[in-house]
Formats: sequence, structure tokens, C-alpha cells
Amino acid sequence: MFNQRQEIKRKATLVNRAHAMRHQPTPSEEALWQAIRRSQLGVSFKRQFPIGNHIADFAAPGVKLVIEVDGGSHIGRVTVDARKDRALVRLGYRVLRLPAELVLGQLPVAVECVRLALANPT
Repeated sequence: MFNQRQEIKRKATLVNRAHAMRHQPTPSEEALWQAIRRSQLGVSFKRQFPIGNHIADFAAPGVKLVIEVDGGSHIGRVTVDARKDRALVRLGYRVLRLPAELVLGQLPVAVECVRLALANPT
């Protein structure tokens, strides 16, 4: 019973955090969102989407693809990011990491990377 309550509380915290993050996107997340929202690439993406114990920047659950936009907050987080990637892969997702600088400076190239990931499901 205690573990079940803890799990419910943890999930609620994760959902609340994701909700807050959706309303405060980074400039690179907002730019990419405008390019991939509304099924512009043929699949439906969700932003700040809870998966397992993590929140994906963007996820296309229908094709099991996660997109992470790595900006300044990811400097020095290689181990943490790798752990998150492994957890998402265990849950059946593929993970595409895009540098925030690429998204902001060369958005068409970033979108093409997403297109390629969608076209190559392996």
C-alpha cells in the first residue's frame, strides 16, 4: 500500500512538472515545436511528455521516437543523459538528441534530422 501511494505521488509530481515545462519552453524547444507540431511531419508529437520516470522534450508515441534538445543545461550531464536514453530505449523508444544550437541556427537541418529518424525506424 505504501509503495503504491509513493508511485501515485511520484507520477503526479512528474505530470505536474511536465505541465509546467510545457508553459516555459526554451527558445530552441519552442522553435522545434513550431516545426513539428500538428502532424507536420506525418506523425503526432507531444511535448514535455512523461515516459516512465522521465520527461521527454518531444515524443511521438505512435512511432516510439523521442527527441531531446540539448542546450546549456546539458553540459556536464553526459552520464545522466545516457542513463535517461537507456531507460527510454528499454521502454521501446528510439532517442534523437539535437543540439540547441543546431535547432536555433539551422532549423531546416534539425527538422531534416527528425525526418530521417522517422524514415529509419531502426
